[in-house]
Amino acid sequence: MASATTPGSRVVKVDDVEVHIDGEGAETIVMVHGWPDTLRLWDAQVQCLQTRYRCVRFSLPGFAAGDARRSYTLDELTGLLERIVVQCCPDGKAILLLHDWGCVIGYQFCMRHPHRVSRVIGVDIGDTASLRSAWTLREMAMVLAYQCWLALAWRIGGRTGDRMTRAMARALRCPSPRAQISSRMNYPYYMFWFGGRQAWRHHARPFEPSCPVLFIYGRRKPLMFHAQAWADSLPGRAGSDVAAFDTGHWVMTEQPERFSRVIAGWLQSAPDDKETRVR
Repeated sequence: MASATTPGSRVVKVDDVEVHIDGEGAETIVMVHGWPDTLRLWDAQVQCLQTRYRCVRFSLPGFAAGDARRSYTLDELTGLLERIVVQCCPDGKAILLLHDWGCVIGYQFCMRHPHRVSRVIGVDIGDTASLRSAWTLREMAMVLAYQCWLALAWRIGGRTGDRMTRAMARALRCPSPRAQISSRMNYPYYMFWFGGRQAWRHHARPFEPSCPVLFIYGRRKPLMFHAQAWADSLPGRAGSDVAAFDTGHWVMTEQPERFSRVIAGWLQSAPDDKETRVR
C-alpha cells in the first residue's frame, strides 16, 4: 500500500488498481460505479461525506485511462472488492454505495461476504433476478437492443468500437466526458450475456441482504431497472428504505446536493426513522 499526497487523502494500490481514500471516519463507505463512469462519479458525495466517513473509491478494472482491454468474471470483481474492503476498511466491514454495474457487483459481494457489509445504498439498479421476470416483452427488447449493441462494440474494439460506445452514451445522456468513454468499458454487457460458463447472469444470486438497504432511483427513464415488488418489500425490513427522485439514471449528478443529503440522513438515522423517504 502506497501513501499519497495530502493529509486525510491518499491513494493505495490493491491488485494494481488505484484506490482513493478520503476522510478518517469510524465507518467506511466503499463506492462502486458503473458504465461508462470512473471513480470521479462520486466527487460530490466524497465532498459531502468525508467529514464524517472514510470514503473509498476506485475505477473498475478496464475503466480507467490506460487500462488493458480485457474482460473480468463476476468472481474476479467480487474478489477484488473483498480485498479492497479488507485492506482499506479498518474494521474489515464497509457501507457499500453502488450504481449501475456497481450494484450488480456489490450486491453479489454482499451475498457472498455478508460479514463484510454493514449497510448497502443501491442506486437505480435493483435485484436483477426479480427484474428480468418483471419486464414486459417491449421493455426486454429495449434492454437487449442497447446492451447487445454495447457488447458488440466491446467485441469489435478499436476506433469503431469506441465510436459505437460513444454514440450510445450520447443517446443515453451519460454525464461522463466523451473523451474518457471507451469500448473497453463494455465488458460487463458482454460478460453478462455472452460470457459462456462465466456469464454473469449464471453466477448472480438473488439479492436478499441481511443488512439495511437504501434503494434510490430516478423516475424519469424509459424503463425501470428494478421490480416494483422488490422495492416495495424493502421498507418492511429493519432500517431499510426507498427514495425516488425526479431524475434519470444518474441521480447523483442530476441532483447531487439532495442525493448526498438523503444518503447522509439515512446513514445517521435510527433503524425506524423514515425521514429520508422520498416517494
